[in-house]
Amino acid sequence: MVVSNTSPIINLACIGRLNLLPALYGQIAIPAAVFHEIAVIDPEAPGAAEIRRAPWVQTWNVANRPLVAALSLELDPGESEAIACALERQASLLLIDERRGRSVAQRLGVPVMGLPGVLLLAKQRGIIGNIRPLLDALRHTAGFWITDALYARVMEEASET
Repeated sequence: MVVSNTSPIINLACIGRLNLLPALYGQIAIPAAVFHEIAVIDPEAPGAAEIRRAPWVQTWNVANRPLVAALSLELDPGESEAIACALERQASLLLIDERRGRSVAQRLGVPVMGLPGVLLLAKQRGIIGNIRPLLDALRHTAGFWITDALYARVMEEASET
């Protein structure tokens, strides 16, 4: 089971490539707080309609509320529930981009991957041809923040230097 936080879904939806998630992972789980952030707060936002009707998205109500409350001391509600959901579901992977959330998840033993890793995996599996146009679209269209050093490292790993 793969769990996703808000950022990977919204950013991929912004560039019209939300299809990468079911192509790579089949189904994904999102906690109720992530569903709320994507599909309820701004029902016209990129990805909102897709997530409301996607058969490959499973919404999960996190049971461990004390853990969510503890995580909420340093993370936002979506990140807190995504990490708790990954732990409850014994997820093989948590898709999360925010540095602090990734750090907390890793500290708790949750394997994490961000969008650059998702794109690398999609290229390795032959789902996409090149990463550069998608990473550029994430930066310029979606407003996805990535350091120049990480961008260069991803291009090198993708053999697109």
